[in-house]
Amino acid sequence: MPLISIPELIAAARPGGLGAFNVITLEHAEAIVAAAESTKRPVVLQLSENTATHRRGIAPLALACLRIAADSDAAAAVHLDHATGAELIHTAVDLGIRSVMYDGSALDYADNLAATAAITAWCHDRGVHIEAELGEVGGKDGAHAPGARTDPDEAVEFVRATGVDALAVAVGSSHAMHTRTAELDNDLIAHLAAKVPVPLVLHGSSGVPDQGLRAAVEHGMTKINIATRLNIRMTTAIRTCLTNDPRLSDPRKYLTPARAAVQSEVEHFLRLLA
Repeated sequence: MPLISIPELIAAARPGGLGAFNVITLEHAEAIVAAAESTKRPVVLQLSENTATHRRGIAPLALACLRIAADSDAAAAVHLDHATGAELIHTAVDLGIRSVMYDGSALDYADNLAATAAITAWCHDRGVHIEAELGEVGGKDGAHAPGARTDPDEAVEFVRATGVDALAVAVGSSHAMHTRTAELDNDLIAHLAAKVPVPLVLHGSSGVPDQGLRAAVEHGMTKINIATRLNIRMTTAIRTCLTNDPRLSDPRKYLTPARAAVQSEVEHFLRLLA
């Protein structure tokens, strides 16, 4: 199936939320697409700046994700996640990625706004969907530092001034949580959804319990980003295989169950968000 735009995927996911899952290995991408096919739900495959750095360049994995998504029967898109500079965004767009996130949340408000506006104009000239992030002013953890919250009035002005197509907001989640104990501010989500004229994106969703994610969608959250939960499931499956057979050396023998574990986790979230 041809790749689908993010606005089309959002429409296909409604009244539920759109699941977006981060890819680090080919097994992640294969598992995410297989889960979308089995649940018949739209999905986004995401590549982060950290993954591009780990792989010493984004091109090989990005091209593989684009091909895996295009060859699938699922409604899917490929998205660049948490890019902190224009160069990586330019590279991703040149490769064929049509949705990107510029993350200037660690900057102060004025600098974030100016940088986001410039990158948004560049993306829109090329028909590329762009997501931005707004929350805490400064701080090494950006918008998703513990306790950070996005101000609704500031969010409205930020979207108006930058022209972004989607906005990641701070409402109580935090990146890379291994426990699902985050408590979201649903009143704030509803307030933001009522005022901000673009779809809202939840980052750090792995730390939110199932009922919290369902409530977030019901209160107006649109795109739900999940990464850490997949990595936990993959690593647990690999660790179990290697513990059960210390002589195991063929990666296919432990990556196959790891891929199945990731697929099962993605299926769970896609059904949850439906």
